[in-house]
Amino acid sequence: MQETTTAAAPSAQRVIKKYPNRRLYDTNTSSYITLTEVKQLVMSNEPVVVKDAKSGEDLTRSILLQIILEEEAGGAPMFSETVLANIIRFYGHAMQGYMGSYLEKNVQMFTDFQNKLAEQAQGTSPEAWSQFMRMQPPAMQNMMSSYMEQSQNMFTQMQEQMQKQTEQMLSALGIKRGS
Repeated sequence: MQETTTAAAPSAQRVIKKYPNRRLYDTNTSSYITLTEVKQLVMSNEPVVVKDAKSGEDLTRSILLQIILEEEAGGAPMFSETVLANIIRFYGHAMQGYMGSYLEKNVQMFTDFQNKLAEQAQGTSPEAWSQFMRMQPPAMQNMMSSYMEQSQNMFTQMQEQMQKQTEQMLSALGIKRGS
């Protein structure tokens, strides 16, 4: 029985191999797929890993960034130039690690928020949905208030961590705070 469990684990993740000719090969379906099809796998919450066919190097991040780039160039961008410039400014900055974690947690909270809304809408009749939509401002306000509170808490934790690390670094250098 242990073999079944061990054998099931690798198939949980869809392995896509990227060849030098830029073609993507889905090892699950034994066929070549397009970047658009990889996007569809991601959209359907399918765990995907992209590996270089020769070296085995994990290329998942670069493929996901390529999908984002195509989406951003395709019409209705999600990120303004200001947001992109600010993200670029965080690279190499002491806050880079915190910013990535902060963004990841906020996107997850927003996804959870969106899922809760979808759950509430599921299985409702058109009349019930209309009633829900009429009540939407107070309901949305409560949900957004919770989201904002969680986001504020994460930001406060991030600030506290930075302050502790700064104090530790200054202490290691023999500098007292306020000097």
